[in-house]
Parts: sequence; structure tokens; C-alpha cells
Amino acid sequence: MPNLLAMSFEGSLAPCIELHCLRPGGQRIPDGWGIGFYPGGEPSASILKEPAPPEGSIRSQIVKAWEHLEASILMLHVRAARWGSISDANTQPFLRSWGGRDWLFAHSGSLRHRLELSVEPRFEPVGSTDTEAIFCELMSWVFEGRYRSLADIDPQVLRRWFEFVNEHGSLTSVLSDGRDLLVYADKHGQDDAYMREIQAPYRELVFGDGDATVDLTKRGIKARKGVLIASAPLQLNGQDDGLWQRVMPGQLVVVREGAIIARANPDGASGNGVTQRRIVARGVDQAADPAPVRRFRVQHRTVYRHGTNVERSVHRFRLCPTHDRDQALLSHRLFVSVEGRSHDFDDAFGNRTRTLTLDRPWSELCIDAVSEVEVKDTDPLALRPFVGARTLPLIWMPSERQMLAPFVLPPELPETELSELAEYGMSFARRNQMELFDTLLDINQTIFSEYSYQQGTTRIGTTAFEVYASRRGVCQDFANLFICLARLLGIPARYVCGYVWTGATADNKQMGDATHAWVQVYLPDMGWRGFDPTNGRLTTTEHVRVATGRSYVDATPTSGTIYVGGGGEALEVAVSVTLLD
Repeated sequence: MPNLLAMSFEGSLAPCIELHCLRPGGQRIPDGWGIGFYPGGEPSASILKEPAPPEGSIRSQIVKAWEHLEASILMLHVRAARWGSISDANTQPFLRSWGGRDWLFAHSGSLRHRLELSVEPRFEPVGSTDTEAIFCELMSWVFEGRYRSLADIDPQVLRRWFEFVNEHGSLTSVLSDGRDLLVYADKHGQDDAYMREIQAPYRELVFGDGDATVDLTKRGIKARKGVLIASAPLQLNGQDDGLWQRVMPGQLVVVREGAIIARANPDGASGNGVTQRRIVARGVDQAADPAPVRRFRVQHRTVYRHGTNVERSVHRFRLCPTHDRDQALLSHRLFVSVEGRSHDFDDAFGNRTRTLTLDRPWSELCIDAVSEVEVKDTDPLALRPFVGARTLPLIWMPSERQMLAPFVLPPELPETELSELAEYGMSFARRNQMELFDTLLDINQTIFSEYSYQQGTTRIGTTAFEVYASRRGVCQDFANLFICLARLLGIPARYVCGYVWTGATADNKQMGDATHAWVQVYLPDMGWRGFDPTNGRLTTTEHVRVATGRSYVDATPTSGTIYVGGGGEALEVAVSVTLLD
């Protein structure tokens, strides 16, 4: 069993921790053990520890069965005494309070001599271990720098502090302030640190060895990604899968909400400096130049075939691209193979709509729409310097709230599912310190990189929760999930149906051969701006907008009702998007 284990997940998990080494007849009973965690996502930490545990320890059984052991960050330490007596005061992890939050610290290794504390330190040890002395010296340094959280400290500056203390002995350590979890690996390689990233979905997730196991799914499966840190690799579900990665000696890694957000490498190492977590925007870079204006010809053909004649039917078409300041409609023609009574109008969402009533029999109905459009760049980041930083929650004027109400209400789902999705959405906000743009970019990029595009795995009625739980779907599913998460964060979001130009050889060419779906969110002082989670991009001049609404139902390209006849329906759809000179 590694003597040090820590984990960070995007939202709370309730692990079942079993210390086999404390069973009656155990061969290697430790000198002590302790677990620290932040219940309810609060900045206040709880610690359960036990020095000199007996065989069949009652406290270890409590940890195994304690359903209230639920948190996003947990830290477990198993002690082999080197400094100080075997007592509660000398059992890790240790806790100190500063900046309105509790800080937890655990250490794998040992110093060669007692650390000399600063003159009149702000924090002083209670016990006699080298670990607590290191922690108190660290917290005094944090206090003197007026840092109130780990997010306030440059990772490289903090890494150099650890490196300085590392001269006194082995210093592999983990530290948390309730929001961030960091690991520093001993620069001499005397005590290693290993990391492993967890990706959802999963059915069973049990880590451990002969001395202990941590079951992350026994109390219920939640689709949480996360990062595990340990002083030695652990088996996954009883097997060595080789996915643990050794932390570079002298490196400091920062984890927030189950994602690595920064790596501070040793001076002189390859790639030295700090590598921050980079959220890709526009598929290239947040500072990309405006995309060039593009002109497209879009041909959209829909064919309905029935085994028996349809005697009477009513159809609704939303096939005319939008015309506004960001997109100019140059021409549009709509051909229908069966004549009937039709009229055009703008629906409640401003979509150009045609209603067609057919009173004559038909067995095949062809709808051909041909449009030419000119699209300008609509990148929301271009206006970012002018509107300043925006943080969640957003504040709306009463008139804005009334107009945006349909786009803030989340879909009708069971309360338990909405609660799970709300916690998932908040993990993005917390990871990005409640910053609006970065939260939206993170959601967009995460759906693109962590969800699998698989045609035929979902249906029209697939819910946002089902997509979240399975981590797969198509563009419609990813748009629905993005919309749900945004609305649960209080950000107005709407469904967009249209087309995307992918080029002739792109990996996502299949998306250009059909209608495409993405999302627009309403941003203060900027209006509606587009995010395409299927491709991990902001919409620029490759997306042609046709219709918008609360969901797919409001923006579907073709729909209809058969009143008499019909049967054995077959549907064919063909889309072609051509770039014009």
C-alpha cells in the first residue's frame, strides 16, 4: 500500500475505503493512518485519523461504511513512524486554517534533520514530526506573501519553495486548500509520486493492493473524471494496466476539479517553466486572427417515400438561412415536387418558415432547397477586451430576464438527474474560478475531447443526462448537453440548426453532408454567440445558420403531420456545402 494517496474529481464522490492491513491477522499493521476531505465542496475540511490502530479497527470500519465520506478532494496517509511518538498529534494529514479555508498537507518521505522555523512564525507545530514542521513553515510563507489560496500563488514560485526545503531531505508531498490539489515530487527521486487520470464513463472503479482498496463506484456510479495521486502505482480492478505516470522529480502539478491545470517543471529541465492548462478556442487559439468572409452554396434535398399513398398532410419547412449583420442571404429557392397550398412567415423565434398543405395523394415528396450565403466572423472573444471580465452568476435586468426566460429554463428531467448535471456544470465554473468565457470554453472543449461522436447510438429523444452518462452521441446530443449545462449555470442558451463547411478531406466530413447542430449563448453586451461542442470550436465563417429555438423541436428543418393514408415511411437527406470564390 502506498503511504500517500490523494484524489480530485469534478464533483463529489463517496469512496468506500477498506484497509485490509487492519483485518485480524494482518501482517503489516501501520503506525497510524488518517484521511482528510472537504465534505459538501465546502472550504472546511474534516479529518479522521488513528495512531497505533488495533487489528479490526472500528475507525477503519467506519471509513469503509461511512456514507457521509463524500467530497471532490480526498487525501489518505498511512504512517510508518520516523519522527515523533505514535500519537494523534503526529498522524497525518495535518490541517491549518488561513484565508477563510482549511488547508490539508501530507508528506511521503523524511527529512534528515529538524527544520528550523522562521523567527516568530505565524503557524507552529503541535506534534514533533518533520511533516508538520514543513507544513507550518509553508503556511507561514503563504501568510507572509498574503496568498489567500493556492490559485493566488505562481506554481513555479511555489515549486521553488518546495525545492529549497527539499535540500533537507525527501519531500514528496500533497497540499490542498479545498479547491486545488497539488503534488510535489522529490527532486532526488528518493520517494516517487505517480499520477493517473480517470475518464468517464465507467462501470467499476476499484484501486488498491493487498493492504487497501479504494472503491469509487460501490456507493453509486457517477460519470466523474478525476486525477489520482499516489506514492506507488495501484492496481485497477485487480490488474496492472500500466497507465500510472511517474511525476518528474522536482515537478509540481496542480489539479482542480479533476483536471490538471498547471505543471511547474524544474529549472533546467526540458520544457522548464510552467505549462498552464490551455483551453482551445476556435479550434486554433484564443488569439487567432478574424476568419475571412466566406460565401457558400448550400443544397439540401429531402425525400419522403411511403408504401401507400398519403391522402392529406401538412408540412413545415425551415430551410431558409438567416439574414442579419453576421450572415447575408444572397439567394434562396425552395422546390417541392407536389403542389399544394403554402404560405411563408417568421415563426415565434424569427425563423423563416413555410407551411405546406397537401390535399392530393402522393407517395413520394421531394423538397429541394438551394441557397447562397455570405458569412462573417462571429467570434465572441473578439469583443472580450471591450466588455471586460464577466463572472458567474450573471445579473440580468428585469426586461432581459423576461425575454430570455425560455432560454434559461433547463429541460424537463427528473430532479435527481438535473441535480447531477448541475453539479457537473458547476465543476466547470469552479475549475475556471467562475469566469464566464473560460467556463463556456471549457464546456465546449471538454465535450469535444471527452465525448465520442458515434452515429446510431442515440435517438431524437435522447436526453442530456443520457448523453452525459454514456459520453457519446452526435451533434444534436452534444448541443443539448451544452444547452442544459449552460442553463443550469444561469446562462441563456439556444439550439441552432444549420450547416457546417468542413472541406473535402476533413476528418469530420460526414458533418458537412448533413444538417449540423450547435449552440448559441446570450452574453452580456454581446448578444448571441456560437459554440460548436461537436468540433470544439467557436463558430466563425464555416457555420451557416438556418433556424434557432429552445430545442430541436423549434428548429427542425422539415416536419409534418399525416392525417390520412401513408405507411412504411423512408427518409433520405442529402446536403452539399460548397465554398464559392
